Amino acid sequence: MITFIPTPIGNPQDITIRAMKLFEKATLFLCEDTRQTKRLLRLLEERFDMSYPDADFYSFNEHNGQERLDEFGGIFADTEVVYVSDAGMPVISDPGQLLVEYCQDNALTYDVLPGASAVTTAYAASGFEEGRFVFFAFLPHKGKERTAALIEAMNNGYNTILYESPHRLEKLLNEIELMDAKRELFLAKEISKKYQKYYKGSAKELKKQLTMHTIRGEWVVIISAKQQIEKTLAFSDVLTLDLPPKPKAKLLAMLSEKSVKEWYNELIS
Repeated sequence: MITFIPTPIGNPQDITIRAMKLFEKATLFLCEDTRQTKRLLRLLEERFDMSYPDADFYSFNEHNGQERLDEFGGIFADTEVVYVSDAGMPVISDPGQLLVEYCQDNALTYDVLPGASAVTTAYAASGFEEGRFVFFAFLPHKGKERTAALIEAMNNGYNTILYESPHRLEKLLNEIELMDAKRELFLAKEISKKYQKYYKGSAKELKKQLTMHTIRGEWVVIISAKQQIEKTLAFSDVLTLDLPPKPKAKLLAMLSEKSVKEWYNELIS
């Protein structure tokens, strides 16, 4: 039996009783980072009287996931296995998806516990009225790929949730301001931790606010779906962008009556 267990994204009191009971029973831990998991278990032992498990700990990530499946796949059915990411909901923006797929392909019993998630916590705090959103996780760090992904995030018609590192947050706000200076944003810093903070406004307004606060920490950024610019202006901007044909065709199709296929064929001809 494999159980995917969410861990606190900040405050350790967010752990559930059910999670601690399963930690105590587990004999094999597959972890995004074994050091982080052991640190959490020691903390739970000290603060909440949880019994530290008599278990083996192995890393499971995008680099060694297949190797771990080859190594331990044969014992999963008869072993109490726990998978945990460093923080938050397993599989969401972490390598656990490979393990879920393995369970499905091999008819192995598995369970996913509900629990802490920066995505849903930040969205609930944002106050955006629409109940639908798109989760983009981290954008590419630089280059055309980043530009294309951000344009898609800004123009997909849904509120869009991103993760961003502190040293790239100002860059992201500058990029968004260039694309749509009036677009409303919501920022959540260090959710559930001591220095948790919420901000809401345009990119320009947020940059001004952040000059008075430290940017260090983990950030969730939510981009409102509502656009404040005319399509004709956005259309001319997209035409001049140096993008690969496929993402450019998608953007042009959003702003015109032509299909993605028609724009793609026109761009490559």
